[in-house]
Amino acid sequence: MWFTRDGTLHIADKVPQINWLLVLLLAAISSVGFAMLYSASNGNLDPWASRQILRFSIGVVLMIAVALADIRYLLRYAYVAYAVALALLLVVEIAGEIGMGARRWIDVGFFQIQPSEIMKVALVLALARYFHGLTAEEIRRPTVLVVPVLLVVAPAALVLRQPDLGTAVILVLVGGLMCFLGGVKMWKFVFGFAAACGTVPLAWHFLRDYQKRRVLTFLDPESDPLGSGYHILQSKIALGSGGVFGKGFMAGSQSHLNFLPEKQTDFIFTMLAEEFGMAGGLVLLGLYVLILIYGLSIALRCRHQFGRLLAMGITSSFFMSMFINVAMVMGLIPVVGAPLPLVSYGGSAMMTILIGFGLVMSAHVHRDFRIPRRSTILDS
Repeated sequence: MWFTRDGTLHIADKVPQINWLLVLLLAAISSVGFAMLYSASNGNLDPWASRQILRFSIGVVLMIAVALADIRYLLRYAYVAYAVALALLLVVEIAGEIGMGARRWIDVGFFQIQPSEIMKVALVLALARYFHGLTAEEIRRPTVLVVPVLLVVAPAALVLRQPDLGTAVILVLVGGLMCFLGGVKMWKFVFGFAAACGTVPLAWHFLRDYQKRRVLTFLDPESDPLGSGYHILQSKIALGSGGVFGKGFMAGSQSHLNFLPEKQTDFIFTMLAEEFGMAGGLVLLGLYVLILIYGLSIALRCRHQFGRLLAMGITSSFFMSMFINVAMVMGLIPVVGAPLPLVSYGGSAMMTILIGFGLVMSAHVHRDFRIPRRSTILDS
């Protein structure tokens, strides 16, 4: 590999370093989403599949651009990205668009931005930079957790107000994992978990009525089969009716007769399982597992802390989004409204996931860099 005078790789040498098999896996999962959105609209590209294909195409270009960017600049502007994402969440609070009973989007005319999805990536960037700059001795101090706790709590509280419980949970879980990977001792997590359990009765009173109903419905879905339990009961019916190999493409009765709600977003995995059965669901989950393996492999091969934390954080966030959606539609956890990564319809989610994996591939391209705790580029 050839380097410039400031130690960066030439662009021509970076391109072969991109993990193109990872790009292919991301495209394969997205293609499953295109097919399901085509089926959801009864054999039409409009209104969902055509837009999703366009967003994926733009997202791939952005992903490659991020992968080729100097990782030290990503380190330098990590806090800036976080500040922008937090500002967008504040804009949502003040003047966001309301849809399906929630205020989650900013309408910019030709596109709607969902800042909570952007924050999933921005939070990982900010925490990766924070822990990269700490020594082992500094991490032992209890006060070191003040900054990361604030970095996590601020966006999680704003997202919870939208309300978007699923994304808020993901932000908290990813934040906790990043702290653990950064070197925070386990006893501090045990203490924090015990304190959180102690606040559950108090937190129950702050939940909105529909959120309380979701928890109660999770415990007993049959208590209100035509009301709060309708979604999960229809999802289970569709999952079971698919059998081993499914009813066939565009032949799912629950989805195409409109018994299955939100089939293009939250319950798209259910539609996949109904049309392609357990076999189709396992194939999709297998593709997800391969991406997780690649992400973790890239993290372990990285020689600098920032890249390791970045790759682990993005991969973990991807896993949590996938797990929460699949567990939700199977009735293993309460319905929280989390999309299935790269498959569910949604522009902000699609773009931020691809940009996030651009960061992972940047860590792979620059895996042999040795970035000091205080990089000189940060002081320029």
